[in-house]
Amino acid sequence: MAEFEVRVAETEREREDAFAVRNVVFVEEQGVDEELEYDGRDHAAVHFIAYDGDEPIGAARLREPADDVGKVERVAVLEPCRGEGVGRALMATLEERAATLGFSALKLHSQTRAAGFYRDLGYERRGEEFEEAGIPHVEMRKPVN
Repeated sequence: MAEFEVRVAETEREREDAFAVRNVVFVEEQGVDEELEYDGRDHAAVHFIAYDGDEPIGAARLREPADDVGKVERVAVLEPCRGEGVGRALMATLEERAATLGFSALKLHSQTRAAGFYRDLGYERRGEEFEEAGIPHVEMRKPVN
């Protein structure tokens, strides 16, 4: 894979690219219902997109559902690009934005199979496993520096 770039999705095209990545990973690959994936909260989120050249390869979104705690959601990397640092770069860019927005902490619902990825980034598991969109998840949290 060539050098990739992560940025905040500012344009409609960039947001559409983020949605396209999410569609491939969550809807096509994991079988998540489109109505669950596109939950009506995208308008209130900051979206992040990773590109390899002009090709969108990763996406994430950040919302503020309560107080000063940000919620990391819809982190997705296309299968051929996994293990190349794209997810880490997405999270680093997202965490930088969370700090500039003044969040004190970030929380997320990790698929249990991805919990190790987030743990390596400093997120701590909270509570018991639960199901979301038919997939086992755990809540994780990390203070924002």
